[in-house]
Amino acid sequence: MAKSAITEQTTNKQIVLDTKDIAILKILQQNAKATVKEVANKIHLSTTPVHERIKRMEQQGVIKQYATLVDFAKVKKSLMAFCYVSLKEHSKNAGTNFIKHIHTLTEVIECYNISGEFDFMLKVVAENMDDYYNFHVNKLSQSENIANVQSVFVMGIIKQTHVVV
Repeated sequence: MAKSAITEQTTNKQIVLDTKDIAILKILQQNAKATVKEVANKIHLSTTPVHERIKRMEQQGVIKQYATLVDFAKVKKSLMAFCYVSLKEHSKNAGTNFIKHIHTLTEVIECYNISGEFDFMLKVVAENMDDYYNFHVNKLSQSENIANVQSVFVMGIIKQTHVVV
């Protein structure tokens, strides 16, 4: 069995994925609903070792969750924006309070702590510009510690994937 196609350092232990593990991940990233039997047939293993490999990768946290990707426009969320946010105060408490506030905002679908001029980058979806304005003025800006917000609106999606291996 080929070892160390990908090696990830975790807190205490190293996770080693071989070529079969990576093949399983590729299939599941394309179709999380693929059955163990379908995966086994594609990578030329029997179902038992495939099932054991998937369970191991779930337990190790390699596979974090299974998700349904939604077409934003079909659920009336056709406006996407990235908000760059800088905070006034940079204490641990101030950052924690901002993060707690972000978790309450359903319009924010991703949030990253970033380096550079801004502290956070938010990926936001809204129905339209009025909906986004309401989010910006009445929700995001209500956070006590915001110094600056810069919004950039997505005009078209060129590439969007969740495939990493």
